[in-house]
Amino acid sequence: MAAAAQGEASTGATTTATFRRVYETLKAELLRDGYFHFNDDALRWLDAMLDYNVLGGKLNRGLAVVESYKSLKAGSEPSEEEEFLACVLGWGIEWLQAYFLILDDIMDNSQTRRGKPCWYRLPKVGLIAINDGLLLRSQISRIFKRYFYGKPYYVDLLDLFNEVEFKTTSGELLDQITTSEGQKDLSKYTVDVYRRIVEYKTAYYSFYLPVKENVGCALLLSGRNLDDYVQVKHILVEMGVYFQSQDDYLDCFGDPEVMGKVGTDIEDFKCSWLFVQALVRVDERQKDILFENYGKSDPACVAKVKALYKELNLERVFSEYESETYEKLISDIEAQPNEAVQAVLKSFLHKIYRRRK
Repeated sequence: MAAAAQGEASTGATTTATFRRVYETLKAELLRDGYFHFNDDALRWLDAMLDYNVLGGKLNRGLAVVESYKSLKAGSEPSEEEEFLACVLGWGIEWLQAYFLILDDIMDNSQTRRGKPCWYRLPKVGLIAINDGLLLRSQISRIFKRYFYGKPYYVDLLDLFNEVEFKTTSGELLDQITTSEGQKDLSKYTVDVYRRIVEYKTAYYSFYLPVKENVGCALLLSGRNLDDYVQVKHILVEMGVYFQSQDDYLDCFGDPEVMGKVGTDIEDFKCSWLFVQALVRVDERQKDILFENYGKSDPACVAKVKALYKELNLERVFSEYESETYEKLISDIEAQPNEAVQAVLKSFLHKIYRRRK
């Protein structure tokens, strides 16, 4: 068993190293893209911007594409070209993630991201970051055109990214408008409203996109029908809702040193999992405390909200929710007929179950 674990760790390290080498290839190609002649200052800016925003995360979403693709090959090793293209697809998701996060940090007035100042917070950057985010999105199209143009799944690939971007930005709109309305009336923050925001804002690009992308490409490459795996969508969306609920819990109860950022959901009036769970459990006295202190940047007000969450035993409530969600997801995954797809879904779930950052 120890030898098997060592083998898995070694394989994972090899995959990560290969994945990072592909990033350097893609970046070099973008910097020398002849379609637009950047001057030296612009090239230095792009180089630094890409490393800071695209390369700065855990790379879980992108690596999942490569690992899932290998699982779906069902015992046969992918060729060097197939693995390279899987890495390119994975980096497409990382580029999309970086684009979303740059703009999300600006809208949320965030301070830190991944243990360092948000990109727009750097003195030399400021609101130039908005254009940087748009550049990242446009670079995805450049990358995909270079490597996938002419392949039978090229249009489906572009359509998939467009679909996920539309759903994610629509979820962001719901989040922003709901927050604005919540500042006037916190009772509008309900469990149903929370789920609708999370389903679109997080679930689609964090789980549905990586898995559907490489399941879809594997099916397309083998000449099979994408409709065979429509039932997996529900599992992925539920996984995404669980993931965001974890994020909301860690925003309040997580260790900022471990997470790499300081949580601000309470100060930012966010419609979070903790708030909507508190709202269905409070008595009138507790409700008054919650409404009087939520959405205020005063540390004393934040402390009162956190104390109320503890009084309501929301840490225990979340632990129970996490266990129940895990068991339900495992049951749904094991009901899938394809064992390779089961392995992909379980791999995703085990990466996030009881995570601390």
